[in-house]
Amino acid sequence: MYVPFENISEDSRVWVYQAARQLSAREKDLISSKLSVFCDGWNTHGNRMPTSFQILDDQILVLAVDESGLGASGCSIDSSVRTLRQLEEELGTNITDQGKVTFKSNSGEISVASALGIKSKVTSGEIDSQTLVINSQVKSKKDLESVWVLAGNSWLNRYFPN
Repeated sequence: MYVPFENISEDSRVWVYQAARQLSAREKDLISSKLSVFCDGWNTHGNRMPTSFQILDDQILVLAVDESGLGASGCSIDSSVRTLRQLEEELGTNITDQGKVTFKSNSGEISVASALGIKSKVTSGEIDSQTLVINSQVKSKKDLESVWVLAGNSWLNRYFPN
């Protein structure tokens, strides 16, 4: 069952997805419409779960499920990914590919790069230890306060000189 994001438990499990580009107001409305319907019917083994979503920075999509009563099953998680893949087709942008790094420039502009080529972004100076990057370790709603972390405090730290 859909629950407004501000009302879902702080311990709710979250999945953070990064769109390959900024989403327009019309696209965010489409996402909100589709995900509201999806969340309202999201269930595990026929039991509906309290679920929600949020769009951050016009580009970051967060799905949340309160697993305190019943954990999300593999099938229920697969159904959420199917819904997101349908949205990808409608929007013409990648959302579900986990092989990317999202970061903010000093001016606050969000960019997305392939994780395979991220070292070159560091070498060129486009990403430094003070650049904000998406924290891939976010697992619960309460962790969202640290969804953006300094690159020097993330897995990218290995690319910076000591």
